[in-house]
Amino acid sequence: MEPPECPVCLQSYDGESTLPRVLSCGHTACEECLTNIPTKFPDTIRCPACTVLVKFPPQGPSALPKNIDLLRLFPSSSNPTPDSTRNSKNSSFEFVTRSWPDEFHAAWKDRVLLLDAVSVEREGSTESASSSRLCGCLNKGDGDGDSKVSLLRVGSFQRRDDGCDSVFEFSYLLRMISCLWGMEEGERDELDVIMRVEERGVSKVFGLWGDLKSGVLYLVGQKLTDFSLEEFEDISEDDASCLAVIGMQLCEALLSLHKDGIFVGCLSVSCVKFDEFGNAFVDLIELLETGRNVYGLISEETSSCSKPVGALEMGLVLKRLVENGIFVSFEVLFELLKKQNLLITQASSECMVSCSSDVWPVCVLLLMLLGGKRFSEEMIESVSGVDAKECEGKIEDILVLYTGLMEKLSSTLESKLSGKFKPMVEILRLCCCLDPQARPVVTDLWKCNRELVMNHRLSSMFALEKKKPKKRKEFCLVLGELCRLVVVGSKELEEDLPGMESGCGAEEGKLDKDFVGRLSEGKIKSKDLRGHQDSVTGLAVGDGFLFSSSLDRNIHIWSLKDFSHVHTFKGHQDKVMALIYIKGAESVCVSGDGGGGIFVWSTSFPLEEQPLRKWYEPKDWRYSGIHALAYSEDGYVYSGSGDNTIKAWSLQDGKLVCTMTGHKSVVSTLVVLNGVLYSGSWDGTVRLWSLSDHSFLTVLGEETQGIVKSILSLAADEGTLVAAYQNGDIQIWRDDTSMKSMQIQSSAILSVALNGKWLFTGGWDKTVNIQELSGDEISLECTHVGSIPGSSVVTSLLYWEGKLFAGFADKIIKVDSHSLSNHVSSFALMKTSVLLLRMVCNKSVLSEISRYIVVDVNKNFSFSSCS
Repeated sequence: MEPPECPVCLQSYDGESTLPRVLSCGHTACEECLTNIPTKFPDTIRCPACTVLVKFPPQGPSALPKNIDLLRLFPSSSNPTPDSTRNSKNSSFEFVTRSWPDEFHAAWKDRVLLLDAVSVEREGSTESASSSRLCGCLNKGDGDGDSKVSLLRVGSFQRRDDGCDSVFEFSYLLRMISCLWGMEEGERDELDVIMRVEERGVSKVFGLWGDLKSGVLYLVGQKLTDFSLEEFEDISEDDASCLAVIGMQLCEALLSLHKDGIFVGCLSVSCVKFDEFGNAFVDLIELLETGRNVYGLISEETSSCSKPVGALEMGLVLKRLVENGIFVSFEVLFELLKKQNLLITQASSECMVSCSSDVWPVCVLLLMLLGGKRFSEEMIESVSGVDAKECEGKIEDILVLYTGLMEKLSSTLESKLSGKFKPMVEILRLCCCLDPQARPVVTDLWKCNRELVMNHRLSSMFALEKKKPKKRKEFCLVLGELCRLVVVGSKELEEDLPGMESGCGAEEGKLDKDFVGRLSEGKIKSKDLRGHQDSVTGLAVGDGFLFSSSLDRNIHIWSLKDFSHVHTFKGHQDKVMALIYIKGAESVCVSGDGGGGIFVWSTSFPLEEQPLRKWYEPKDWRYSGIHALAYSEDGYVYSGSGDNTIKAWSLQDGKLVCTMTGHKSVVSTLVVLNGVLYSGSWDGTVRLWSLSDHSFLTVLGEETQGIVKSILSLAADEGTLVAAYQNGDIQIWRDDTSMKSMQIQSSAILSVALNGKWLFTGGWDKTVNIQELSGDEISLECTHVGSIPGSSVVTSLLYWEGKLFAGFADKIIKVDSHSLSNHVSSFALMKTSVLLLRMVCNKSVLSEISRYIVVDVNKNFSFSSCS
């Protein structure tokens, strides 16, 4: 066999250059490597083999004993195995199953506005019943008051009251992320681009907000001042500069959108807004709403017609568009009709949709402002005058209709544009061309408008800089996925809405048997276990039982099979404050009370009412007895007491082995992990103790001693330690390094449980809150996932193999009820049989019978064949 080697440098031990030294945990490493291991705390290092914190002599590794036996046996020895005292890695259950990666959550979480950031105005007079847009106020939170916002519906999620009676409530943020993940990729991509727009002349988009009352996800944008066409009636040459400035600003807004890869494809009068300084803006929210209105009008006018439709129906569509002040370029409307299979021809104009598609609608919009209401009426007449008999539902149908519009536009140019407007005639005529490639670009239209404001000498000083477009996917807004979320009348087409969940939010075909799967499906229901006469103080699981302690001085035992009450341990003369289960050759349950009593109960069948053994710590009326219990595989029970000490007791005979001092107040909680005992106290610190020799290792939390926050509960798993404080704070350490400190509740956290990345807390706010931990060695994130409301103060929590148990101050224990069997379990039959046997047999006979009771791996009871 290979000679033994150092687990750090992998050099073989030779007794000279590579000398093996033994640490207090029992593992060996070479002297040089032990010298170079970083020391996080004074006189302590972390064993490179088992990662347990162990004492390290100030003199260095030379003060540690040599592993003489290893040097003698290295021809046949092997690397030391991890100490049996090290806890095996707990199987981590996925508490909330989700399909999105951490990168998706990180990319979208900051784009979701807080729940109380938006207040909605639900007045029917403000928006039409068919609109998917609402108005509201955005609370800036900076003392500047509220600002008006527009809200556009972009998705749906499950409302809390939609027939789902689950006790679990997902957090607001997680529900919004889930809704976003349920969208089509194209919809999310468009949202991503729109929310990144921060350009001149374009209204701001603040983020996404979910209305929990209606179950709707909204895009929230800046609301600016509307204007009316009546304000542009009887415009004269004296108003040329004003109109030209508006034209310039609209062109600048469209050019800004082009830089971000967005073509609008259509414009309406309602898309143009003004700020308090009279500057024209393009409203992104209104643009999306206009695109949806185009879809809606097409659907309404063609719903009762056979496909393909003819010129008559398309004339009605154009008429409705012009009546609503919506101007769609020819190639965009053609593509919309093609997507809805309303044309015979197989040709496509999608490749023709480009930046030039925005020139036509902005040109018509300027003419609308110039011609006023009369211009709109004449355009409607031009569309209505087309002879439908001349068309056969081909591409020429639209050409005929648009030709009528072009003739009207040309006559308007000749009649309206004279004097100062004369230079605009030619460029506007080119902008109205049906061929996108023959139209001028937006910058040419911008220059034309600028020349009406500045003379040629000054305008030459300002050259429009041609910036290279960003490498980003381009798309036409009105042809995009977000504009296809159509609302017809007051009936919403839910099948087109992204993120809409069916039933209680379950994914079709998904059937998870554990708590996690049912939680993600929104199917968590609880069962109440009643029997205690006072507040529940502790929970433990073992041997197929749930053990619960209470201030009523009793310990109840419940079957994990059907959650029926099985037995009661009686004997405490004071309130039971702590409870643990210990698995071993003789599995037992250990409880501690306020009078300093520690009771050991056998969990073997048949269950007895009296303890196997009991002992008391030295009584002192000044102190409040036992507050916490823990156990190590070395055979010691540790108690945290009101006298500020931790005591180590022999489980075998109850003898006091060691007393550990250092805390300045009550030791309220204890946790054992990786060869270290962690003790939390009302003094606000966590002290670490070596399980091998009970020596003090270090203290955590001293940096917060300026403001004393009592620690009420500790939880540890896989190198992560969480402390819960009486002010609602939690602090998280990883490998004894502080990673996070934050407030997650407004009042005291009485209990905390940790399983992998899932953190459960409960306390005075009467709610079980669930957090998800994520991150790496450098940073850690703690995300609120959801909550389970309760009827009283949460006093104890236990998460075990996919099931959550919670004890409350109102004497109730809540458990997941999904695993309840519909039939009488074998355990229930066995319990009944044993009760009958107790009635007719004495103790010796009953003990003899119990030898033949067989318990299988699933905790099912039966009698062996020889019974």
